[in-house]
Parts: sequence; structure tokens; C-alpha cells
Amino acid sequence: QVQLEESGGGLVQAGGSLRLSCAASGRAFSRYTKGWFRQAPGKEREFVAAINWSGGYTSYADSVKGRFTISRDNAKNTVYLQMTSLKPEDTAVYYCAADNSGVVGTNTRRYDYWGQGTQVTVSS
Repeated sequence: QVQLEESGGGLVQAGGSLRLSCAASGRAFSRYTKGWFRQAPGKEREFVAAINWSGGYTSYADSVKGRFTISRDNAKNTVYLQMTSLKPEDTAVYYCAADNSGVVGTNTRRYDYWGQGTQVTVSS
């Protein structure tokens, strides 16, 4: 079983930065693909970024490419999402997710474990 807990959300002005963290507990965390997703009010949950177990492969949604960076520290059982040049349209609840299939996927159905989410609000 893997339990995930996000932190680092908050209110920021457009153009600002935030770093989200996702701490994991449970066995075999280091072998799981980790992903970040987000859900804005009235919209479906969407893929943001994902990283393979070693950190050697990453994937990003086009909307965040060049602005967001996903990374992980397996020694600390933590995955990060560094967000820069934030825009009002980045406002959403951000969720961390884990998948033990070994595939770096963008579909929510691939991921087995989810955190409770952290709110990110970007003001214009």
C-alpha cells in the first residue's frame, strides 16, 4: 500500500512560482512511476507531469512544458513539482499519484494511488 500526501499549494500572483511536494509512505515507493494531475472547478482531472522510477524519464502536458519541472528524491520518498511563470489558468487542485506498472502514463486510470490534493490559486 502506498499513501501520498501533497503540500506546498497556496495563493500566488501570475508570473510567480510554487513548489509542490508529495511525500509517500509504504513499501516500494522507489519503484513507482509518479505523476501530477490537476482539476479545476467544473473540469475533468488532467495530466500535468510524470516521472519514472529512476527520474531518468519525464513527461509533461503541452500546457506546462517549459514552465513546470517534475523531480523525485527516492531517499526522501518525495516527488516534487516546481512551477514557474504561473498563469491564472493553472489554478486547480493538484494531485499526486503513483503507478507500479513501470509505464510513464498520462491517463488517470493508469494510476493506482492518489493523494488528497493541494489547492493552487494564481491571481491575475
